[in-house]
Amino acid sequence: MNAMTLRHTLLATLIASASLMAVLPSTAHAYDTHSTSALNVDAKGVAVSGYDVVAYQTVGAPTQGNASFMAKHEGATYLFSSAANRDLFTANPAKYVPAFGGFCAMGVALEKKLDGDPTAWRVVDGKLYLNVNKDVQKKWLEDVPGNIKNAQMTWPSIKGKAPKDL
Repeated sequence: MNAMTLRHTLLATLIASASLMAVLPSTAHAYDTHSTSALNVDAKGVAVSGYDVVAYQTVGAPTQGNASFMAKHEGATYLFSSAANRDLFTANPAKYVPAFGGFCAMGVALEKKLDGDPTAWRVVDGKLYLNVNKDVQKKWLEDVPGNIKNAQMTWPSIKGKAPKDL
């Protein structure tokens, strides 16, 4: 399969996944397709659907945060499972914030801003990457370095655009 056909197949998979997510009931996600923000936050400004971004690196698993332990960073509110995790975050937020503002890393590699699912994640070289779902994550995992490189090249040109415009 040539690169263009593969790109179209992956893009079709991403669009189908995002469309399916749009019709399924969702309590945690509040993905705004009209927002031009570089941060993927819900209507209350909470990032990563309230999951503790420090726990991905300290516990190695998605861990729901608690509003009792929160911190704000660059316009987003982050929730943590403990005061210790909140303190680690406030000491070095850049170490813990997700890549690409919490949008799907594979989507960004394909010039799309798709919601990031906190349960479809991977820490690579100390950086948290989210994907829109676990099926898309499987494709992303096939070439992590290449997909990160593509996403890093694409991100500057799409980060200020609304997802609906991509």
